[in-house]
Amino acid sequence: MNALTLHGYFRSSASFRVRIALNLKGVPHDQAPVHLLRDGGEQLQPAYRALNPDGLVPSLSVHEEATTSVLTQSLAIIEYLDELYPTPALLPAAPLDRAFVRSVALQIACEIHPLANLRVLKYLSGELHVSDAQRQAWYRHWLEVGFASLEQRLAAEPRVGRFTFGDAPTLADLCIVPQVWNARRFEIPLDAYPTIVRIADHAMTLDAFAAAEPGRQPDANA
Repeated sequence: MNALTLHGYFRSSASFRVRIALNLKGVPHDQAPVHLLRDGGEQLQPAYRALNPDGLVPSLSVHEEATTSVLTQSLAIIEYLDELYPTPALLPAAPLDRAFVRSVALQIACEIHPLANLRVLKYLSGELHVSDAQRQAWYRHWLEVGFASLEQRLAAEPRVGRFTFGDAPTLADLCIVPQVWNARRFEIPLDAYPTIVRIADHAMTLDAFAAAEPGRQPDANA
């Protein structure tokens, strides 16, 4: 089987998603921390840009017999892992159910998360000179817009059980948990989103999710 190295940052939501997937699958892997703040951001240095020209985390190096391939984008990495290690499955069997799970994951990964990505927040402060309070208001506004519609959707969805789809974790939960963790880190009230919070809190009772939590990563105290 291929050897894997995850290049990520302990507080990165996208890295968090992939760590959960690796843990759920029980896949042996190495971690190569990429500090997003040190020295102007290690992800922007030539050594990492040679690995991932986008200068984003995570990246997954797949070491085969004589070659190394690098995968980027957390959802693509997770689906690769799901195909390579099909148990436990992170996508349902039925096409409509798979589409539902993917749509929840994409709502977070494409609509909510990018607006509060570190490089966006740094641009707001560094180039547009917004205050810390204004930057926090930006983050809170877009998270609340996204969570309000997601909560409405999940609260009325019969597919929802203890997790987003029934009673086993899927790709959707791998996206929800890091987003809730970040919201709490920024002290954003979540009382208006009981379904989202219930799913995230239940997921964190599983060892695979808890072990992926940012504070438990090797670079957390770097």
